Amino acid sequence: MRRLKILMFTTFYPPYSFGGDAVGVQRMARALAARRHEVTVVHDEDSYLILGGKVQAEGAPDGVRRIGLRARNGFLSNLLTQQTGRPVWHGARIRALIEEMRPDILWYNNMSLVGGPGLLDHGDAFKVYEAHEHWLVCPTHVLWRHGRELCDARQCLRCVVSYRRPPQLWRHTGLLDRALDKTDLIIAKSDFSRDKHADFGLRQPMTVLPYFLPDLDHRAVEPYRGHPRPYFLFVGRLEKIKGLQDVFPAMDKYPDADLLILGDGDYAAELKAQAAGNPRIQFLGRKSPDELNAYYRGALALIVPSVCYETFGIILIESFRLGTPVIARRLGPFPEIVETAGGGLLFETEAELLAAMGRMQADAASRESMAAAARGAFEANWREDRVLAAYGAAFAAAARARGRCDLARDLEEGAFERGAREG
Repeated sequence: MRRLKILMFTTFYPPYSFGGDAVGVQRMARALAARRHEVTVVHDEDSYLILGGKVQAEGAPDGVRRIGLRARNGFLSNLLTQQTGRPVWHGARIRALIEEMRPDILWYNNMSLVGGPGLLDHGDAFKVYEAHEHWLVCPTHVLWRHGRELCDARQCLRCVVSYRRPPQLWRHTGLLDRALDKTDLIIAKSDFSRDKHADFGLRQPMTVLPYFLPDLDHRAVEPYRGHPRPYFLFVGRLEKIKGLQDVFPAMDKYPDADLLILGDGDYAAELKAQAAGNPRIQFLGRKSPDELNAYYRGALALIVPSVCYETFGIILIESFRLGTPVIARRLGPFPEIVETAGGGLLFETEAELLAAMGRMQADAASRESMAAAARGAFEANWREDRVLAAYGAAFAAAARARGRCDLARDLEEGAFERGAREG
């Protein structure tokens, strides 16, 4: 089995990244590199820095070649890409890289500022687009209209202006649609996200392939014992769309446990002000992966109250991996994930949230049943080897349908599962 050459594009990538989408791309890149494939990731450093990101420490070598793009005028470079839908500043370098590398797979993730749909014109390798957000059908990526409500009908011009972003005229030219026609496989992260893309006019078919996590021995992870009271857990970026503000009134009425909040973000100061009167709500900032695992293990449940349409929800399977059930809003992909797992409860109203919290704490047998189901569902559905096998099968089918029989054969023989031999 030969070693595949895989070239990935994404706007954000560690250490120049904010949140879970970039970590998901990195996790995939590392998994493929661990299977001895040649993986290169190209991302845009300027976009991260312009949005206020701080340069983080580079991680240990992981077998992935990272190429961070910088321009003499990063703002202008980003603006040109955002406005034209093409890699104006970095186009020549990207074309040269593709010509030099001659990849077997061109893998596109968040393309918004690394090159836009114009990236899909470059190269003739097998092309994959993975929709980590709803950018294909939404200029603001999140289908959160005017910054205050779920989007159920297009008001894109007014909405983009409300986000203080310049409108993208290329979205009205058919550029994206024509570019996607040249793509061999388009991936959605959940059934919900696939259906939402179709609702908003995407005509190309999408294949659902979820996120994954490498397995670990959850029983060997010691629960966090540094907190004196039972606690529920929130993990994620502190943004209004994550819905944490809706949990605070419930916590005021629930004296039997605390809420520990792990993460940071632009909405942190406002959230801290809202929670200032309740000492049982504690903001603990960011934590290392090992610390995070301990907090998951010690929690009564993870609370996931997002008010926008997520495409998946990696934190749910992070919690499931540690055998911790979740309480998630009945919105977006959360019902399909929670109901597939049987590993938690759903809520819409404050009363339902309070009832779910009470059940998790008071009914130990029910909670343990959900915890066991969560862990079992993780092993069956979201463990790295299971998901990589599904990716290999989907890639192989698409490659064979496009007449790329050599690539299809490699994938059918398990290139994404067992690893590649040097050859």
